[in-house]
Amino acid sequence: MNTAPIVSKVWSFCTTLRDDGVGYGDYLEQLTYLIFLKMADEYSKPPHNRSVGVPEGFDWASLKAKRGAELEVHYVDLLRTLGTKPGMLGQIFTKSQNKIQDPAKLYRLIDMVDGVDWVMLGADVKGDVYEGLLEKNAEDTKSGAGQYFTPRSLISAMVECLAPEPGKTIADPACGTGGFFLAAYDYLNDPRHGGLDRDQKAFLKHDTFFGNEIVANTRRMCLMNMMLHNIGEIDGESCVSPNDALVTASPQTFDYVLANPPFGKKSSMSFTNDEGEQETDDLTYNRQDFWATTSNKQLNFVQHIRSMLKSNGRAAVVVPDNVLFEGGAGETVRRKLLQSTDLHTILRLPTGIFYAQGVKANVLFFDNKPASPDAQTKEVWFYDYRTNVHHTLKKKPMTYEHLADFVACFKAGETHQRAETWSEDAPDGRWRKYHLKELLDRDKASLDVFWLKDKSLTDMENLPAPDILAEEIIEELEAGLESFRSVQAELTGAER
Repeated sequence: MNTAPIVSKVWSFCTTLRDDGVGYGDYLEQLTYLIFLKMADEYSKPPHNRSVGVPEGFDWASLKAKRGAELEVHYVDLLRTLGTKPGMLGQIFTKSQNKIQDPAKLYRLIDMVDGVDWVMLGADVKGDVYEGLLEKNAEDTKSGAGQYFTPRSLISAMVECLAPEPGKTIADPACGTGGFFLAAYDYLNDPRHGGLDRDQKAFLKHDTFFGNEIVANTRRMCLMNMMLHNIGEIDGESCVSPNDALVTASPQTFDYVLANPPFGKKSSMSFTNDEGEQETDDLTYNRQDFWATTSNKQLNFVQHIRSMLKSNGRAAVVVPDNVLFEGGAGETVRRKLLQSTDLHTILRLPTGIFYAQGVKANVLFFDNKPASPDAQTKEVWFYDYRTNVHHTLKKKPMTYEHLADFVACFKAGETHQRAETWSEDAPDGRWRKYHLKELLDRDKASLDVFWLKDKSLTDMENLPAPDILAEEIIEELEAGLESFRSVQAELTGAER
């Protein structure tokens, strides 16, 4: 089947709507509603004969039958009605709104969606179309969607290192648009990692993935993204909860957790004071299963992820630099993590790879272990893919190939065969291990470890191109501003 016309049509219509001020996010939102309704209509007919729960008069046929102002009024009513329904239907349409004010263009979009048999279309095609729109939406800095989009090259490398096995559960407590789920699904479906039997395929489709996403529109996109990749069922229950994962302990434990929790240091909530003014206050989660009580949501996510794991469960989680060196609750969490889990690997990431700018991040890989008086971590392997590494989102984006050396050094399933690339004779080696005692003896048990020399300080000839340098300077300034905002927020809170 020639799929190029479908892809071209979807993208060209997006361009048409952008001329009317409809951004990628709004287009993606409306496309999600319409594709879901069209798929529900296709499933209601032979040979499927399945009901998704769409009431008569608010179905695909009702949209196709109207034009002009009547269509616009009916579409708004349809969105509102379907958002009150239970199950997957209600999750997709919760808090839904019409963002296309021109009824003629709305009808053209309906007609375009109607021209495709979405159920029969290959998952790779419809999934790639949707993923492409998600990435375009993340690039639109005004929309703020970048905070929910993790670079797919990084996700692929993390999944490759975790090497999930069939028949095991995978969770993400802040799943965004579902990037980790899709990468794990592709990994498990890849014949190179062993074929799946019928029961394993059924488990992968229906029982493998569990997530939380509190932002309604992001959760909607995650569910549609998974559905278009043939994960779950259109008439089944949602595997993505709208609840805040940090509020209570997870009702079940999982074999794997893959996550990139939201950027930002503090959790806060808004409220109206006695004078009728809006104020914000730090949100602290008092959990008996947490090692430390703090308003730092990154530290809370690390503690929560550890609590989500089975006794032999494994995790890979993206965290900002402050998790590696912050004192107080940060030191407590690090020491407990080193004691109760095998925190065996830390990947240091460069700036210029996330859509939220100025982010300095790392990936922690740790395996849960049964309770023991002895520290479970014996040594931590660090891979420094930050020092002397220069990436920008547009001119030099990070690809999977850039992380291939790290994946090779990681040696998934054969970690006992790891070998350092750093030595006294090879001081530029990026792969180096530190023993537990060395790390615990550091100030505040800091894991903010680096050993490579910054060549830009001594080698002027090998400086990056001026445009890349300019982007890096902007990133550093924005990171500094974000740090100042955090300090200001703390000072303001202390004065109240």
